[in-house]
Amino acid sequence: MLPAMPMFDMTGPELRAHRSDVTPPDDLQEFWAGTLAAARALGGTPTLTPTATPLRLIETFDVTFPGYAGDPIKAWLHRPAGASEALPCVVEYRGYGGGRGLAHEVVHWAVAGYAHFVMDSRGQGSDSTTGETPDPHPSTVAQPGVMTRGILDRDTYYYRRLFTDAVRAVDAVRALPQVDATRVAVAGASQGGGMSLAVAGLVPDLVGVMTDVPYLCDIRRATEIGDKEPYSEIVRYLKAHRDQVDQVFETLRYFDGAVLATLATAPALFSVALMDEICPPSTVYAAYNAYGGPKEIREYAYNEHEGGGPFHDLARLTWLAALLPAPSAPSSPS
Repeated sequence: MLPAMPMFDMTGPELRAHRSDVTPPDDLQEFWAGTLAAARALGGTPTLTPTATPLRLIETFDVTFPGYAGDPIKAWLHRPAGASEALPCVVEYRGYGGGRGLAHEVVHWAVAGYAHFVMDSRGQGSDSTTGETPDPHPSTVAQPGVMTRGILDRDTYYYRRLFTDAVRAVDAVRALPQVDATRVAVAGASQGGGMSLAVAGLVPDLVGVMTDVPYLCDIRRATEIGDKEPYSEIVRYLKAHRDQVDQVFETLRYFDGAVLATLATAPALFSVALMDEICPPSTVYAAYNAYGGPKEIREYAYNEHEGGGPFHDLARLTWLAALLPAPSAPSSPS
Protein backbone atom coordinates (compact mmCIF):
# COMPACT_ATOMS: atom_id res chain seq x y z
CA MET A 1 0.00 0.00 0.00
CA LEU A 2 1.37 3.39 -0.95
CA PRO A 3 1.85 5.95 1.83
CA ALA A 4 -0.70 8.72 2.15
CA MET A 5 0.10 11.99 0.46
CA PRO A 6 1.40 14.72 2.75
CA MET A 7 -0.96 17.57 3.52
CA PHE A 8 -0.82 19.80 0.45
CA ASP A 9 -3.61 22.33 0.96
CA MET A 10 -4.01 25.16 3.46
CA THR A 11 -3.00 24.94 7.11
CA GLY A 12 -5.62 24.03 9.70
CA PRO A 13 -6.58 27.59 10.71
CA GLU A 14 -6.62 28.69 7.05
CA LEU A 15 -8.85 25.75 6.10
CA ARG A 16 -11.36 26.43 8.82
CA ALA A 17 -11.68 30.06 7.74
CA HIS A 18 -11.65 29.51 3.97
CA ARG A 19 -14.50 30.84 1.87
CA SER A 20 -14.88 30.47 -1.86
CA ASP A 21 -14.37 33.39 -4.22
CA VAL A 22 -17.30 32.10 -6.29
CA THR A 23 -20.37 34.31 -5.95
CA PRO A 24 -23.97 33.19 -6.48
CA PRO A 25 -25.50 34.28 -9.80
CA ASP A 26 -28.21 36.89 -9.37
CA ASP A 27 -30.79 34.54 -10.86
CA LEU A 28 -29.65 31.35 -9.11
CA GLN A 29 -32.94 30.68 -7.33
CA GLU A 30 -35.04 31.62 -10.36
CA PHE A 31 -33.01 29.26 -12.57
CA TRP A 32 -33.46 26.32 -10.24
CA ALA A 33 -37.11 27.11 -9.45
CA GLY A 34 -37.89 27.12 -13.16
CA THR A 35 -35.91 23.93 -13.79
CA LEU A 36 -37.64 22.02 -11.01
CA ALA A 37 -41.10 23.38 -11.85
CA ALA A 38 -40.70 22.19 -15.44
CA ALA A 39 -39.71 18.71 -14.30
CA ARG A 40 -42.56 18.47 -11.81
CA ALA A 41 -45.09 19.75 -14.33
CA LEU A 42 -44.52 16.63 -16.42
CA GLY A 43 -46.02 14.57 -13.61
CA GLY A 44 -45.49 10.86 -13.30
CA THR A 45 -45.36 8.63 -10.25
CA PRO A 46 -42.76 6.13 -9.05
CA THR A 47 -43.32 2.46 -9.80
CA LEU A 48 -42.14 -0.29 -7.45
CA THR A 49 -41.43 -3.94 -8.24
CA PRO A 50 -40.56 -6.31 -5.39
CA THR A 51 -37.08 -7.76 -5.92
CA ALA A 52 -35.85 -11.03 -4.42
CA THR A 53 -32.43 -11.02 -2.76
CA PRO A 54 -30.75 -13.48 -0.35
CA LEU A 55 -31.03 -10.86 2.43
CA ARG A 56 -33.80 -12.21 4.66
CA LEU A 57 -33.92 -9.21 7.00
CA ILE A 58 -34.42 -6.61 4.25
CA GLU A 59 -37.11 -6.21 1.61
CA THR A 60 -36.10 -4.53 -1.64
CA PHE A 61 -38.04 -2.85 -4.45
CA ASP A 62 -36.81 -1.97 -7.92
CA VAL A 63 -37.99 1.61 -8.45
CA THR A 64 -38.42 3.75 -11.55
CA PHE A 65 -39.30 7.42 -11.05
CA PRO A 66 -39.50 10.51 -13.31
CA GLY A 67 -36.44 12.76 -13.29
CA TYR A 68 -35.32 15.68 -15.43
CA ALA A 69 -37.56 16.04 -18.52
CA GLY A 70 -39.59 13.11 -17.19
CA ASP A 71 -36.75 10.71 -18.01
CA PRO A 72 -37.11 7.35 -16.20
CA ILE A 73 -34.55 7.05 -13.39
CA LYS A 74 -33.79 3.80 -11.59
CA ALA A 75 -33.36 3.34 -7.84
CA TRP A 76 -33.54 0.75 -5.10
CA LEU A 77 -35.83 1.06 -2.10
CA HIS A 78 -34.79 -1.04 0.90
CA ARG A 79 -36.80 -1.51 4.12
CA PRO A 80 -36.48 -3.75 7.14
CA ALA A 81 -38.38 -6.94 6.36
CA GLY A 82 -41.73 -7.06 8.13
CA ALA A 83 -41.99 -3.30 8.70
CA SER A 84 -45.63 -2.27 8.41
CA GLU A 85 -45.53 1.48 9.11
CA ALA A 86 -44.25 4.38 7.01
CA LEU A 87 -40.57 4.77 7.90
CA PRO A 88 -38.17 7.71 7.97
CA CYS A 89 -36.05 7.56 4.83
CA VAL A 90 -32.44 8.18 3.79
CA VAL A 91 -32.07 9.09 0.11
CA GLU A 92 -28.53 8.22 -0.99
CA TYR A 93 -26.61 9.53 -4.01
CA ARG A 94 -23.62 7.74 -5.52
CA GLY A 95 -20.03 8.74 -6.21
CA TYR A 96 -18.62 9.72 -9.58
CA GLY A 97 -18.79 6.96 -12.17
CA GLY A 98 -20.95 4.74 -9.97
CA GLY A 99 -24.58 3.73 -10.23
CA ARG A 100 -27.07 2.23 -7.83
CA GLY A 101 -25.24 -1.11 -7.93
CA LEU A 102 -26.80 -4.52 -7.36
CA ALA A 103 -29.78 -4.92 -5.08
CA HIS A 104 -27.78 -6.28 -2.13
CA GLU A 105 -24.78 -3.92 -2.25
CA VAL A 106 -25.78 -0.84 -0.23
CA VAL A 107 -28.23 -1.68 2.54
CA HIS A 108 -26.83 -0.47 5.89
CA TRP A 109 -29.47 2.23 6.43
CA ALA A 110 -32.22 -0.39 6.11
CA VAL A 111 -30.33 -2.60 8.56
CA ALA A 112 -30.43 0.37 10.97
CA GLY A 113 -34.21 0.54 10.66
CA TYR A 114 -34.77 3.20 7.99
CA ALA A 115 -36.22 3.12 4.52
CA HIS A 116 -33.25 3.55 2.18
CA PHE A 117 -33.55 4.90 -1.37
CA VAL A 118 -30.43 4.47 -3.54
CA MET A 119 -30.61 6.60 -6.70
CA ASP A 120 -28.95 5.63 -9.96
CA SER A 121 -26.86 8.34 -11.67
CA ARG A 122 -27.89 8.86 -15.28
CA GLY A 123 -25.17 7.99 -17.78
CA GLN A 124 -22.88 6.60 -15.07
CA GLY A 125 -22.52 3.20 -13.46
CA SER A 126 -19.56 1.66 -15.27
CA ASP A 127 -16.96 2.28 -12.58
CA SER A 128 -17.21 1.23 -8.92
CA THR A 129 -20.86 0.16 -9.03
CA THR A 130 -23.17 -0.67 -11.91
CA GLY A 131 -25.99 1.50 -13.21
CA GLU A 132 -28.98 1.13 -15.51
CA THR A 133 -30.10 4.69 -16.30
CA PRO A 134 -29.02 6.23 -19.62
CA ASP A 135 -28.67 9.95 -20.25
CA PRO A 136 -30.53 10.47 -23.54
CA HIS A 137 -29.70 14.16 -23.94
CA PRO A 138 -27.09 15.29 -26.46
CA SER A 139 -23.91 17.17 -25.62
CA THR A 140 -21.50 19.43 -27.41
CA VAL A 141 -17.86 18.30 -27.60
CA ALA A 142 -16.66 17.13 -24.20
CA GLN A 143 -13.90 15.29 -22.42
CA PRO A 144 -14.50 11.62 -21.54
CA GLY A 145 -16.60 11.47 -18.39
CA VAL A 146 -19.53 13.76 -17.54
CA MET A 147 -17.87 16.87 -16.09
CA THR A 148 -17.82 18.80 -19.38
CA ARG A 149 -21.00 17.53 -21.04
CA GLY A 150 -22.89 20.62 -22.17
CA ILE A 151 -20.67 22.81 -20.00
CA LEU A 152 -20.93 25.94 -22.15
CA ASP A 153 -24.53 26.61 -21.10
CA ARG A 154 -26.27 26.19 -17.74
CA ASP A 155 -29.36 24.87 -19.56
CA THR A 156 -27.50 22.03 -21.27
CA TYR A 157 -25.00 21.14 -18.55
CA TYR A 158 -25.09 17.52 -17.39
CA TYR A 159 -25.40 18.40 -13.70
CA ARG A 160 -28.60 20.33 -14.33
CA ARG A 161 -30.13 16.99 -15.22
CA LEU A 162 -28.48 15.01 -12.42
CA PHE A 163 -29.32 17.54 -9.68
CA THR A 164 -32.92 17.64 -10.92
CA ASP A 165 -33.03 13.83 -10.75
CA ALA A 166 -31.75 14.08 -7.17
CA VAL A 167 -34.52 16.50 -6.15
CA ARG A 168 -37.12 14.38 -7.91
CA ALA A 169 -35.85 11.37 -5.95
CA VAL A 170 -36.95 13.15 -2.77
CA ASP A 171 -40.29 13.92 -4.42
CA ALA A 172 -40.59 10.23 -5.34
CA VAL A 173 -39.96 8.83 -1.87
CA ARG A 174 -42.42 11.30 -0.38
CA ALA A 175 -45.09 9.86 -2.67
CA LEU A 176 -44.54 6.30 -1.39
CA PRO A 177 -46.76 4.83 1.33
CA GLN A 178 -43.72 2.97 2.67
CA VAL A 179 -42.04 6.29 3.60
CA ASP A 180 -42.89 8.98 6.14
CA ALA A 181 -42.82 12.03 3.86
CA THR A 182 -42.11 14.38 6.77
CA ARG A 183 -38.90 12.56 7.77
CA VAL A 184 -36.53 12.40 4.81
CA ALA A 185 -32.75 12.89 4.97
CA VAL A 186 -30.20 12.86 2.15
CA ALA A 187 -26.70 11.43 2.10
CA GLY A 188 -23.76 10.81 -0.20
CA ALA A 189 -19.99 10.85 -0.56
CA SER A 190 -17.82 12.56 -3.18
CA GLN A 191 -20.17 13.29 -6.13
CA GLY A 192 -22.99 12.03 -3.90
CA GLY A 193 -21.90 14.52 -1.26
CA GLY A 194 -22.08 17.33 -3.80
CA MET A 195 -25.54 16.17 -4.84
CA SER A 196 -26.62 16.10 -1.18
CA LEU A 197 -25.53 19.72 -0.82
CA ALA A 198 -27.40 20.69 -3.99
CA VAL A 199 -30.58 19.01 -2.75
CA ALA A 200 -30.15 20.64 0.66
CA GLY A 201 -30.17 24.01 -1.08
CA LEU A 202 -33.10 23.19 -3.37
CA VAL A 203 -35.44 21.26 -1.02
CA PRO A 204 -36.37 23.40 2.01
CA ASP A 205 -37.81 20.84 4.44
CA LEU A 206 -35.31 17.98 4.75
CA VAL A 207 -34.73 16.55 8.21
CA GLY A 208 -30.98 16.13 7.77
CA VAL A 209 -28.07 16.18 5.31
CA MET A 210 -24.97 13.95 5.43
CA THR A 211 -22.30 15.06 2.99
CA ASP A 212 -18.95 13.28 2.98
CA VAL A 213 -15.78 14.51 1.24
CA PRO A 214 -18.11 16.37 -1.16
CA TYR A 215 -17.20 16.91 -4.79
CA LEU A 216 -18.33 19.86 -6.94
CA CYS A 217 -17.46 22.49 -4.32
CA ASP A 218 -15.34 25.60 -4.95
CA ILE A 219 -14.81 24.09 -8.37
CA ARG A 220 -12.45 26.64 -9.87
CA ARG A 221 -10.07 26.37 -6.91
CA ALA A 222 -10.16 22.58 -7.19
CA THR A 223 -9.03 22.78 -10.82
CA GLU A 224 -6.20 25.14 -9.88
CA ILE A 225 -4.62 23.27 -6.95
CA GLY A 226 -5.12 19.60 -7.89
CA ASP A 227 -4.45 17.36 -10.86
CA LYS A 228 -6.71 14.39 -10.12
CA GLU A 229 -9.79 13.08 -11.87
CA PRO A 230 -12.56 14.09 -12.31
CA TYR A 231 -11.68 17.82 -11.95
CA SER A 232 -8.89 17.28 -14.48
CA GLU A 233 -11.59 16.70 -17.12
CA ILE A 234 -12.30 20.44 -16.88
CA VAL A 235 -8.57 21.23 -16.98
CA ARG A 236 -8.03 19.17 -20.15
CA TYR A 237 -11.11 20.70 -21.77
CA LEU A 238 -9.89 24.23 -21.09
CA LYS A 239 -6.37 23.34 -22.18
CA ALA A 240 -7.88 22.70 -25.62
CA HIS A 241 -10.58 25.40 -25.50
CA ARG A 242 -8.50 28.31 -24.24
CA ASP A 243 -11.12 30.86 -25.25
CA GLN A 244 -13.92 29.34 -23.11
CA VAL A 245 -12.56 29.72 -19.57
CA ASP A 246 -14.92 32.49 -18.49
CA GLN A 247 -17.91 30.81 -20.14
CA VAL A 248 -17.21 27.47 -18.41
CA PHE A 249 -16.86 28.92 -14.94
CA GLU A 250 -19.94 31.08 -15.43
CA THR A 251 -21.92 27.88 -16.04
CA LEU A 252 -20.38 26.17 -13.02
CA ARG A 253 -21.52 28.94 -10.64
CA TYR A 254 -25.05 27.49 -10.87
CA PHE A 255 -23.87 24.03 -9.74
CA ASP A 256 -21.14 24.77 -7.20
CA GLY A 257 -21.77 23.27 -3.77
CA ALA A 258 -20.22 26.31 -2.10
CA VAL A 259 -22.94 28.39 -3.76
CA LEU A 260 -25.94 26.10 -3.34
CA ALA A 261 -25.00 25.45 0.30
CA THR A 262 -25.91 29.05 1.11
CA LEU A 263 -29.58 28.18 0.45
CA ALA A 264 -29.66 25.18 2.80
CA THR A 265 -31.46 25.18 6.15
CA ALA A 266 -31.49 21.53 7.34
CA PRO A 267 -29.01 20.27 9.95
CA ALA A 268 -25.91 18.87 8.25
CA LEU A 269 -23.02 16.56 9.08
CA PHE A 270 -19.95 17.06 6.88
CA SER A 271 -16.74 15.05 6.68
CA VAL A 272 -13.39 16.08 5.24
CA ALA A 273 -10.06 14.30 4.74
CA LEU A 274 -7.02 16.53 5.00
CA MET A 275 -4.89 14.52 2.54
CA ASP A 276 -7.65 14.27 -0.07
CA GLU A 277 -6.27 15.23 -3.50
CA ILE A 278 -9.53 14.46 -5.33
CA CYS A 279 -11.72 16.78 -3.24
CA PRO A 280 -9.16 19.10 -1.63
CA PRO A 281 -10.03 19.97 1.97
CA SER A 282 -10.20 23.70 1.30
CA THR A 283 -12.99 23.08 -1.22
CA VAL A 284 -14.95 21.07 1.37
CA TYR A 285 -14.49 23.84 3.92
CA ALA A 286 -15.66 26.38 1.33
CA ALA A 287 -19.00 24.56 1.25
CA TYR A 288 -19.07 23.98 5.00
CA ASN A 289 -18.42 27.63 5.82
CA ALA A 290 -21.10 28.73 3.34
CA TYR A 291 -23.71 26.26 4.58
CA GLY A 292 -26.87 28.06 5.69
CA GLY A 293 -28.22 25.64 8.29
CA PRO A 294 -26.95 24.10 11.55
CA LYS A 295 -23.80 22.13 10.82
CA GLU A 296 -20.89 20.15 12.17
CA ILE A 297 -17.87 18.61 10.52
CA ARG A 298 -15.59 15.64 11.24
CA GLU A 299 -11.96 15.89 10.13
CA TYR A 300 -9.84 12.87 9.20
CA ALA A 301 -6.29 14.21 9.30
CA TYR A 302 -4.35 11.35 7.71
CA ASN A 303 -6.87 10.13 5.17
CA GLU A 304 -7.29 10.67 1.47
CA HIS A 305 -10.52 10.45 -0.53
CA GLU A 306 -11.71 7.42 1.45
CA GLY A 307 -12.34 9.92 4.24
CA GLY A 308 -13.47 8.44 7.52
CA GLY A 309 -14.57 5.13 6.01
CA PRO A 310 -16.15 2.79 8.58
CA PHE A 311 -15.29 5.21 11.40
CA HIS A 312 -17.45 7.84 9.75
CA ASP A 313 -20.17 5.32 8.92
CA LEU A 314 -20.57 4.91 12.68
CA ALA A 315 -20.54 8.69 13.15
CA ARG A 316 -23.32 9.09 10.56
CA LEU A 317 -25.44 6.34 12.06
CA THR A 318 -25.08 7.87 15.52
CA TRP A 319 -25.75 11.42 14.29
CA LEU A 320 -28.88 10.45 12.39
CA ALA A 321 -30.21 8.29 15.23
CA ALA A 322 -30.08 11.33 17.52
CA LEU A 323 -31.77 13.52 14.91
CA LEU A 324 -34.19 11.03 13.39
CA PRO A 325 -34.69 7.88 15.48
CA ALA A 326 -35.69 4.81 13.51
CA PRO A 327 -38.67 2.73 14.74
CA SER A 328 -38.04 -0.39 16.76
CA ALA A 329 -37.10 -3.36 14.62
CA PRO A 330 -39.95 -5.68 13.62
CA SER A 331 -39.80 -9.34 14.58
CA SER A 332 -37.39 -11.33 12.44
CA PRO A 333 -39.08 -13.35 9.70
CA SER A 334 -39.09 -17.09 10.33
